[in-house]
Amino acid sequence: MAITSNAVSALISGEYRSEFGLKIPEWRVMAVLGDAGSLTQRDLVQATVMDKVAVNRACKVLEERDLIQRSPNELDGRSHHLELTAAGLDLHRKIWPQAVSIYEKIFTAISPREQAKLRVILDKLLKAARELEGDEK
Repeated sequence: MAITSNAVSALISGEYRSEFGLKIPEWRVMAVLGDAGSLTQRDLVQATVMDKVAVNRACKVLEERDLIQRSPNELDGRSHHLELTAAGLDLHRKIWPQAVSIYEKIFTAISPREQAKLRVILDKLLKAARELEGDEK
């Protein structure tokens, strides 16, 4: 799984790194914020399945490039909400179709039925990993 995941990430990141100057963690944060909207950094850690340090670094780079912005979290004064800026939304709209196109090309290697099975299996594995992670804490 790790090898396949790295191969897919490397393939896609080659596209947006050279054209848009984004590394894998930065694009993952942008992709999640583009899909989910405003999230806290803790939410991003869970959604991206990246460690806190990687999410923090990616957010700092994106904020410096004016692609994301922070706003106070009214429910928790210790955290902030992060969301894409207008420039971030524009960049997301440019990258997203390219990323989807690459995924679609990769998924032609398996049938639609196999794709559906794979999604179910991956969801089960992710759930199991998150449950085990909870056991370790």
